[in-house]
Amino acid sequence: MNAEATRAIDWARVRNDFPLLTREVNGKPLIYLDSANTGQKPASVIEATDDFYRRHNANVSRAVHTLGSEATEAYEGARKKLAAFLGVHGDDLVLCSGTTFAINLVAYSWALPRLNAGDAILITRMEHHANIVPWQLVAQRTGATIKVAELLADGSLDLDALHALMTPEVKLLAIAHVSNVLGTVNPVAAICREARKRGIVSVVDGSQAAPHMALDIPAIGCDFYAITGHKMCGPTGTGALWARREHLQAMPPFLGGGEMIKEVRFDGTVFNDAPHKFEAGTPNIAGFVGLGAAVDYLSTLGMDHVATRESELLAHATEELRKVDGLRIFGEASDKAAVISFQVEGAHAHDLATLLDLEGVAVRSGQHCAHPLLQWFGVAATCRASLAFYNTHDEIDAFVAALLKVRRLLL
Repeated sequence: MNAEATRAIDWARVRNDFPLLTREVNGKPLIYLDSANTGQKPASVIEATDDFYRRHNANVSRAVHTLGSEATEAYEGARKKLAAFLGVHGDDLVLCSGTTFAINLVAYSWALPRLNAGDAILITRMEHHANIVPWQLVAQRTGATIKVAELLADGSLDLDALHALMTPEVKLLAIAHVSNVLGTVNPVAAICREARKRGIVSVVDGSQAAPHMALDIPAIGCDFYAITGHKMCGPTGTGALWARREHLQAMPPFLGGGEMIKEVRFDGTVFNDAPHKFEAGTPNIAGFVGLGAAVDYLSTLGMDHVATRESELLAHATEELRKVDGLRIFGEASDKAAVISFQVEGAHAHDLATLLDLEGVAVRSGQHCAHPLLQWFGVAATCRASLAFYNTHDEIDAFVAALLKVRRLLL
């Protein structure tokens, strides 16, 4: 999608769709630069969630009355919308609370019954804790080992080293599509293709990809793909796991309870068909109604437009931040999402973030659930400014001006 077509969108009008962005913080207009943590919600998402509770609230798949039918239709409608958004079939999409749950589902239902001592799980240096800790727990219980693929100086994966680590004992590869710290966009289609050649099952963490780019999961060629709804303008407590049908059919349920069964007897239980056998209990119905509205919203904008808009914002922010003396940017891969982690020499990240908040600027500080990555860089914490299509060039300029002011106060 070319930049001229993207500029045809009235981004100021788009921004007005987000009620929270009109508020002030500490007497200053809010500049929200923490979308990698959670995305803001357009009015249509808020209204859809509110409308469900006001007019349709009932449980799903448990009643034949009108409200129950409406709730089920809305919930399953959200599954269909999300499946179309991802380029997959709804019957292969497990609705869950987010990427953390989705990865744990794979860890306990696929990996734990299959891995043994002598097997290995391959991850990368840039993974979020949610794509590290579940595999460590599986390794501890099975005797499998963890292998780690390292990075190049610019924050991109060392692909040659990654491929060299794909040895016969590796049974599973877990990799982020987009780094939540560096913004690095990994070439997951090529990586998953190489893994598949070697009989390695691939799990892709798409939490930071789904909000920023058009996705075609079958084209990626992975075995599992996980997303988080609240990062893509949807409510918290929503997300999904896509899996190849053969995996879903072979995997045992992760949780037991209602909805995931066909028949329960004291001498045994017949489980429901996938994906429902992985969806025990009452789901976050209103949340998924809201996620369906978020998918509608993003689809109307066009994810190619979103990606181009955010690329322009990233370029502007990077250029302006380079003018700040003593500022170091972590992660400068050629293919990068709109995430900038940085440090200012002589200033602690938490102090920067606290003083920026007094200027109305919301950035995240800390280790960003990626301790091994920051250890590799030799730093205790960074600040992270993460952009979304609803941000503006003027906000970026105001952010940099605030950063210069804070720097003068600290140094």
